[in-house]
Amino acid sequence: MDSVQERLAEFSLEARELYLNKSVPYVDGAPEPLQFYRDWIGPNKPCIIRDALSHWPALSRWTPDYLREKLGSKVISVAVTPNGYADTVSGDRFLMPEERQMSVSSVLDIIEGKVQKTGVFYVQKQCSNLLQELPELMEDLEAHIPWMSAALGKQPDAVNFWLGEASAVTSMHKDPYENLYCVISGEKHFLLLPPTDRPFIPYGVYKPAVYQQQEDGGFQVLDQTDSQKVPWIPLDPLDPDLERYPQYQQAQPLRCRVKAGEMLYLPSLWFHHVQQSHGCIAVNFWYDMEYDIKYNYFQLLESLCAGRG
Repeated sequence: MDSVQERLAEFSLEARELYLNKSVPYVDGAPEPLQFYRDWIGPNKPCIIRDALSHWPALSRWTPDYLREKLGSKVISVAVTPNGYADTVSGDRFLMPEERQMSVSSVLDIIEGKVQKTGVFYVQKQCSNLLQELPELMEDLEAHIPWMSAALGKQPDAVNFWLGEASAVTSMHKDPYENLYCVISGEKHFLLLPPTDRPFIPYGVYKPAVYQQQEDGGFQVLDQTDSQKVPWIPLDPLDPDLERYPQYQQAQPLRCRVKAGEMLYLPSLWFHHVQQSHGCIAVNFWYDMEYDIKYNYFQLLESLCAGRG
């Protein structure tokens, strides 16, 4: 097993030397579909695309006043946690947020500081929540990214809306989607690791639990006894415990800021950790990846690494 892990580590280093960028490059303007596939999707490399959203009315319209006027009483799903960390490992548990139904105006009041509430609030319900909960906003943007849809030969499987406080953090994980993450206002801060760094990233299996806020404002943790354990990454890349996870010293994360009007192409199976400026608004498009050679290749890497956690 040690020799397998040594070879995997060598493979990761070779990938950096041969084709991975040392920073996230920029692409100016909407790219040609075939060129984008050849340069970024096929090689599975991230990039930031500038000036591809300038025609979206959302960039100028989506202010708090506009959202209140258009959606004020609309009820949406909001994740609430005591500290901003949801879908994350704490001790021996995988902690999920309390999902609360709130009006858009109520969420905006909290984010703008007009109302003081205990906890951290984040509109992050994925599963195409923009189409399901906020279809009124679709007139302000496109239902898909034409050149990405052409490159992949399909429409997005989900379109998600994100709005939250600066304290809301997305813990490190990976997704089986080709992801275009579009920032409408504010900025997002990404920490990225390629799939080839999997040998350096620890995994565990944890009991699922959810937060529930009490009448006094405090939070209790409720175990989900009928649910299966969840595999997740216990390491915080912002403050890694290198004594417990020494192999992470070999990882070389990329960091980037995605500003309003920019979009990040986040390739499938890249590990990512996300922070944001306060009140940042974003929309992302998930294209379910085809289970082809790329998927099978990284699944093999995952299975080889799984033995060491």
